[in-house]
Amino acid sequence: MADYTIRRMTVEDVDAVHAIEQATFAMPWSRQSFYEEMTRNACARYLVAVLDTGEIVGFAGVWVVMDEGHITNIAVRADHRGRGRGRALTAALIQYAANLGVVYMTLEVRRSNEIAQHVYLSQGFIQVGVRKKYYEDNGEDALFMVCDHLPPADPDFEEPETVKE
Repeated sequence: MADYTIRRMTVEDVDAVHAIEQATFAMPWSRQSFYEEMTRNACARYLVAVLDTGEIVGFAGVWVVMDEGHITNIAVRADHRGRGRGRALTAALIQYAANLGVVYMTLEVRRSNEIAQHVYLSQGFIQVGVRKKYYEDNGEDALFMVCDHLPPADPDFEEPETVKE
């Protein structure tokens, strides 16, 4: 039985998500960036992994443009890694994107981040290219990955932004 749930991120989650971001990435996004993702970016959708205690231990984001989803970032708090939370967040994000009409997803991942690459490969992503010197902090290459085998959309999916005709 899982001790956490995955749900849509809200503005109230920004501080916790930003703390995970800062602890995880060499060039973390600012708190303001996450706030703007929640309040100004109509393309942005984020999910959080929340313990039964209410603590946020991971997050995942995607930008949805037409039928493409671009994964922006996925991170799990260090003390909760290795428990399948990153894989669960990735799978939930892919399903969420499919529910929104996405037919393929893209992402960049550091060449050295073999753990993340393994998760993405297990979710159906394939490497299609390399972005040379993509990361500004150390000039590391990024692997460009794509997944075009998304699950069927949940016919009962609905959110406040859902357009009904």
